[in-house]
Amino acid sequence: MKIAVFGREFQDNFNDGIYKIFETLNRNKADIYVYEDYFKFICEKLFFTPNISGTFKNSYEMPKDIDILLSIGGDGTMLESVEYALNLGIPVAGINSGRLGFLSTISKSGLEQAFSDIFSGNYSIENRTLLELQSQNNRFGTLNFALNELTVMRLNSSSMISISVYINDEFLTTYWADGLIVATPTGSTAYSLSAGGPILTPTSGNFIITPVSPHNLSVRPIVISDDCELKLAASGREKNYLVSLDYKQACFPFSEELVLKKSSKTLKTIKLPQNGFFATLRNKLLWGMDKRTNENT
Repeated sequence: MKIAVFGREFQDNFNDGIYKIFETLNRNKADIYVYEDYFKFICEKLFFTPNISGTFKNSYEMPKDIDILLSIGGDGTMLESVEYALNLGIPVAGINSGRLGFLSTISKSGLEQAFSDIFSGNYSIENRTLLELQSQNNRFGTLNFALNELTVMRLNSSSMISISVYINDEFLTTYWADGLIVATPTGSTAYSLSAGGPILTPTSGNFIITPVSPHNLSVRPIVISDDCELKLAASGREKNYLVSLDYKQACFPFSEELVLKKSSKTLKTIKLPQNGFFATLRNKLLWGMDKRTNENT
């Protein structure tokens, strides 16, 4: 099996996890290719040189017959790995070396079981919806997609901005707020959740429109079908506003509108038997946890 490894810097408490990952991959005779900067970081931090077949600087340098991409880090690292998985059409599995991790669901303690399932084929593929942005000047280039969300925010000003939203060319409302989030089901447990949005199951086929600190408190998040096309027109006292697609950001003039729709591409993710969505919710959000006993009820 050919496996690509993508990652960022990690803390000392994950050092033994790195040893375990590469030891397990080598024991299973995997053909390993590692993101070059990550490989250098491992060698310098741990004084340890993993036994690998090669490195890559970008997705175009990856072998075309890679079977699986491993993302090692937090959810931010997983978001950065999306373009690598998409370009080759391969599934990605997230190993959590950070804290929360709704996308990076494989914990350090669960590495042995996870790799056992992966090498035995005991997993399924879950396709995650991507949100695609179309704009006049295509400021994000080929990276005009988001796995979690698109966010429109005010820029360098204490005043709110106004964002008019149209769904399939029908006017919805104008949000007067600090910003607006359009989230996928995957992104429902990210920024949208912290702004009061609902949680959606990964394959629900919806988008969420969630205002950020709206002036009118009666304006609440709304769930729409993901076959809708959204148009966003922002205005404010400044010349520009900020648009984020997951970790990518760009400034847009208020004269430039945004068009959002479901991408024709989907991200393939590896779903392990022990890491189902509801189990992840219980573990990450401590649902059913009794603080008096530290036990699930």
